[in-house]
Amino acid sequence: MKYVDEFRDRRIISRLAEEISDAVDLSHTYNFMEVCGTHTMSIFRFGLKDILPVNINLISGPGCPVCVTPNDYIDKAIWLANQKNVIVATFGDMVRVPGSRSSLEKERSRGAHVKIVYSSIDALELARKNPDQEIVFLGIGFETTIPTVAQSIIIARKEKVGNYSVLCGHKTMPEALKLLAGDENLKVDGFLLPGHVSAIIGAKPYEFLAKTFKKRCVIAGFEPIDIMQSILMLIEQKKPDIAIQYTRIISKTGNKLAQESIRKVFEKTSSSWRGLGVIEKSGLKIKKEFRAFDAEVKFNPKILPGKDNLGCICGDVLKGIKTPLECKLFGRLCIPENPVGACMVSSEGACAAYYKYRAKENG
Repeated sequence: MKYVDEFRDRRIISRLAEEISDAVDLSHTYNFMEVCGTHTMSIFRFGLKDILPVNINLISGPGCPVCVTPNDYIDKAIWLANQKNVIVATFGDMVRVPGSRSSLEKERSRGAHVKIVYSSIDALELARKNPDQEIVFLGIGFETTIPTVAQSIIIARKEKVGNYSVLCGHKTMPEALKLLAGDENLKVDGFLLPGHVSAIIGAKPYEFLAKTFKKRCVIAGFEPIDIMQSILMLIEQKKPDIAIQYTRIISKTGNKLAQESIRKVFEKTSSSWRGLGVIEKSGLKIKKEFRAFDAEVKFNPKILPGKDNLGCICGDVLKGIKTPLECKLFGRLCIPENPVGACMVSSEGACAAYYKYRAKENG
């Protein structure tokens, strides 16, 4: 298959739906969590829940990097954007995420220095072109984007671009999955594992899910046929395993060059996740030899204690224990034009997916 339309063939999708219906045990409810926000969007966009058996329950997980970024990180970014001769360079989604008391979008309207870029390399180029300004890139995201940020720091040191730094908020997926798999209150039978992250880290880092927690797992692609086939693979697993559906991209060992870039620049640290709390060794920090490019060290942002947005249940949505439809703010006070929580901001957020494709169910 070479073209995206072939992964959206209605006949194949219908046949897979029939195979899934034939394979399920009608006396059992299957709770499968799709970890990646791109999976969530595809599931809603193509109406896959509507063609699955009623005893298959798909749960959205914490795979949206913007959504799991805690308020205090946003607060630090806002503080930096308001400093003299500092420009905060960021992905577009981050601009609208509410912090404890404001957002980068609101602060920019008041004169704060915020620039939307498409990559860390774009931010580095901004630093080259503005040597009299400090450029701080907001380093958020999982293993998918971390290698590119690592490379920007390596290049900046090599070229002696001293006005470039990164506010590191990167997180790693396996540790969050360990927390979810061990949560007795979250009844998950299996995981649709993220394709983008897995392209970097491979399949091996997930093996504990099958061995220790006895969870069925499939690394899934993002098109409707990928997702339907992955669900069928989950149901048909004879024993818990880490299967790869996304074979056209994923290998067991991942991308060695990308992994080496990460190891060269970053080291493990505990990290705070919105909704999940602090997870040991689930984040990254910039190593000492690259600390000249660490915005946390360079500027020591001074912020007030963070606070949650009252009434927002984004944290529970990210944990998979509630859906957006259970939020009193959803579709009323919290809409894409006026997001109360991060899950409504990001194009990968569960609330954004529900609002765009299923808001009618709320009322």
